[in-house]
Amino acid sequence: MTHEGRKTSELDGITWLGNQRTKYNYTYNPSILETFDNQHPNNDYWVKLNCPEFTSLCPITGQPDFAAIYISYIPGLKMVESKSLKLYLFSFRNHGDFHEDCMNIIMKDLVKLMEPKYIEVWGKFTPRGGISIDPYCNYGKPGTKFAEMALYRLTNHDMYPEKIDNR
Repeated sequence: MTHEGRKTSELDGITWLGNQRTKYNYTYNPSILETFDNQHPNNDYWVKLNCPEFTSLCPITGQPDFAAIYISYIPGLKMVESKSLKLYLFSFRNHGDFHEDCMNIIMKDLVKLMEPKYIEVWGKFTPRGGISIDPYCNYGKPGTKFAEMALYRLTNHDMYPEKIDNR
């Protein structure tokens, strides 16, 4: 049996997609994340996920912080299922952490989940107190050309603000 060109066995473990009884977690919960098999593991290609409505809480004031999160990765054997990613990012809604910590936590959770060849996570937070903070972090699989790529992209990263286009 197939579903939109995929074997049913390839969708084993995907529980959020199509589920009409979605429950939202209001506290950080990486166990929400799900994967599916990459159908092209021998190809190197980009997957970019734009998440324009990320929210978390300042750990000191408890005030909300808002950001557009850009996750770009070159998949290995597994890929993140997008609805589970949406629910995972929503779980930060009442999570108190600094902007830089949130981006590194997201990246590390996705590395642990998917074991991508390469990944980068960039948060573009709206200004609070007249300052915006845009943390960028990345990872390349050790011992591969992607580790070299990670170092190159980190040392040459353009930290100048860009226009946020949420489409």
